[in-house]
Amino acid sequence: MAEVLGKTNLFTACNYIQKKDQEFSGRISGFCLKKNTFPSLNVKSQALRSGFNGKRVALSEKKSANDRRLRQVPIRAQMQTGLIGKTQKWWEKGLQQNMKEVTSAQDLVDSLLNAGDQLVIVDFFSPGCGGCKALHPKICQLAEMNPDVQFLQVNYEEHKSMCYSLNVHVLPFFRFYRGAQGRLCSFSCTNATIKKFKDALAKHKPDQCSLAPTKGLEEKELLALAANKDLSFNYTPNPVQPTPLPAPEEIPTSFELTESEEKTLVGAGR
Repeated sequence: MAEVLGKTNLFTACNYIQKKDQEFSGRISGFCLKKNTFPSLNVKSQALRSGFNGKRVALSEKKSANDRRLRQVPIRAQMQTGLIGKTQKWWEKGLQQNMKEVTSAQDLVDSLLNAGDQLVIVDFFSPGCGGCKALHPKICQLAEMNPDVQFLQVNYEEHKSMCYSLNVHVLPFFRFYRGAQGRLCSFSCTNATIKKFKDALAKHKPDQCSLAPTKGLEEKELLALAANKDLSFNYTPNPVQPTPLPAPEEIPTSFELTESEEKTLVGAGR
C-alpha cells in the first residue's frame, strides 16, 4: 500500500512539473511574439517550429541598400560629400545672380578689371559681425533691385591679410568702383545708416562710358598686395613714360632791319 501511494505521489509531482514547464514556455513564447522583447528567443522558437534546428536562419532586412551604405559613412564625411545637407550660413542666404564672393586677391583685381564701365560695389564683411548680419538682407534686396550693378563680397576672416593691405579695418565696409575712374567712394555703414549706402548707389549708378582703360585698384594698393608675403599675388608696375620737354624757342642768329628801323637807329646815334 505504501509503495502504491509513493508511486502515485511521484507521478503527480512529475505531471505537475511538466504542466508548469509547459505554462512557462507558453508565457515566454507568447511574450516574445507580442512584445518582441527577446528577438533571439523568438528567432529560436521560429527555427525550432520550422524544422531548421542547428541551421543558420537568414532574416530579411527591410531597409534599402542606400540606408545600409549611409550607416557605414561617418556623419562628418556625409556632410562633406553632400549626402547630408549643410546648414546654410547667413551670408549665403538671399544671394542674387549679380553677387559674387571673392576667393583671392587675384580674383578681386581681375573682377574689377573685367567689369569695364559697370559699377562695382565691394562688400567687406565678417561672419562674427552682428552689424554685417543685420545689413545683409537689405544688401541682397538692393542687389535684386539693381541687376546692372555687380556686388563683390570679401570675407574678412578668410582674407584678413588682404584686408590689412587694403586698409580695411572697420566692418561692415563698402567701396565703389567704376571704369577708368577707379575708386569712387568708400565708407562704413550699418543697418541704421543704410541711407548712406542708398545715396551713394543713386549717385554713382547712372551709366557712364569712358574710352580710357579700367583702373580697378589704385597703384599703391596693388603694390601693397604684391608686397604681402601671405598672398600669392604678383604685380609688375607699368614703367613710367618720361614726359617730353617742350622744344625751346628758336633764337634768330641774324636779322634784317627795315628802312624805317635804320633811320630810327641812325637818328638815335646822332
